[in-house]
Amino acid sequence: MNAADFYSLAPLLILAGGATILMLQIAFRRDIKLTSALTVATLVAAAFSIIGADDNVPRFVTPLLRADHLALVFSGLFCLAAAVTSILSIDYLRQRGDEPEEFFLLLILSTLGACVLAYAAHLASLLLGLELMSISLYALIAYPDKTKLPLEAAIKYLVLSGAATATMLFGFALLYGTTGTMQFAAMGDQLVDAHAGSAVLLVAAVMVVSGLGFKLSLVPFHMWTPDVYDGAPAPVTGFLASVSKAAVFVALLRWFLASDLFRFDILIDSISLLAIFSMLAGNILALLQSNIKRMLAYSSIAHMGYLVIILVVGSNMDNRALAIEAGMYYLIAYTVTTIAAFGLLTLLSSEGHHRENVQLHDVSGLFWHQPLYASLMMVALLSLAGIPLTAGFIAKFYLISAAVSDFRWVLLGSLVVGSGIGIYYYLRVIFYMTRKVEEHNNNPVAPGGWLVKAVSCALIASILLLGTVPQPLMEYLRSILQVVN
Repeated sequence: MNAADFYSLAPLLILAGGATILMLQIAFRRDIKLTSALTVATLVAAAFSIIGADDNVPRFVTPLLRADHLALVFSGLFCLAAAVTSILSIDYLRQRGDEPEEFFLLLILSTLGACVLAYAAHLASLLLGLELMSISLYALIAYPDKTKLPLEAAIKYLVLSGAATATMLFGFALLYGTTGTMQFAAMGDQLVDAHAGSAVLLVAAVMVVSGLGFKLSLVPFHMWTPDVYDGAPAPVTGFLASVSKAAVFVALLRWFLASDLFRFDILIDSISLLAIFSMLAGNILALLQSNIKRMLAYSSIAHMGYLVIILVVGSNMDNRALAIEAGMYYLIAYTVTTIAAFGLLTLLSSEGHHRENVQLHDVSGLFWHQPLYASLMMVALLSLAGIPLTAGFIAKFYLISAAVSDFRWVLLGSLVVGSGIGIYYYLRVIFYMTRKVEEHNNNPVAPGGWLVKAVSCALIASILLLGTVPQPLMEYLRSILQVVN
């Protein structure tokens, strides 16, 4: 490895170094203020290191990792999302009375795993990144350890995720046995000539799609999602719903591009069915929820259904560039919006264990005594619903344009119907927040410090800017398409 290789891996190296420093700091001195400050500094430094690394890509750093603009953009996004999660978690953890320092260490390690997935160009690096991220999440979901619900959620996620990973790993083994390679690009060439092993390839595809479908919460692999989201601490739920899913999808997109998996019709048809079921089932089940966490859990299932449309549209070479651009924009908008939505739930949950499961009546009248935090939730929900002037509207418009360009009318119809259903349950939360109440909630949301308020304003501004001035990001994403094709 030379200097350019190290520069191109700057986000990974900074995160690994920060995790090491954090372990030493925790060993010698426990101090949540110091730990959180080091965590935020490490994540921000890793995010901004992509500026210096930009001149040294694209390049392969060993056969395992491909450093390019796609990897850098999403590594920066994941680090910033983790930094916001860290800031919003401080008051939450203080109220729990546990030893919170390891929480921040696990968050950095999980972010490192997500960034490895963004760089992955090999089945080995995909699996290593996925497991580093997932194993850290098992422990994060179990915070705080003095309550039963997070522990139950962690056990469910551990058992089911372990089964999904084992299934996927067996599929990887069958792919390797058939193609003789685990590198994405080389595998694509070998798959074309692997007609003799078509039955084996079919079994391998089913196993891999099942494993990755579980990680993305696609129907019918979604059953874990509402229970785990409901039981996990609110800041962890936001990270799980945004960064972990976005990282898996980026790795999947890279695999499709490098191996040209778009040419296999049976795979594309299977993904189409998963998308349709996820869009419809996710939105319909979200209608039945009064628990806001569970509502957002089912909503995330629907949004993953929207997102995998781009894999179907990408099967047409003429529309592939538009599909990739739409997918990248959607991932960025979805990550920012989801972090914002769960940010309010984190603030609501900061006052005690009894506020962990936020119901609709818990946000009743919130707009009248905490307008900033209510505005944060309102803008996030409007974005998830795809209302104009928000990031979600531009993201869904992108997806609709991609689906129309490839004449995917069934997928488009499912997207429109699902989005129409979603508007109702998103606006229902906003209605509750704007209701006039004679008395304030007995347990009002914690006011938070200036940093929390600054982060809230930044999230609101980001969602609105992505929805009103999307051209700079669109042009940048368009300019880097040649390095991901």
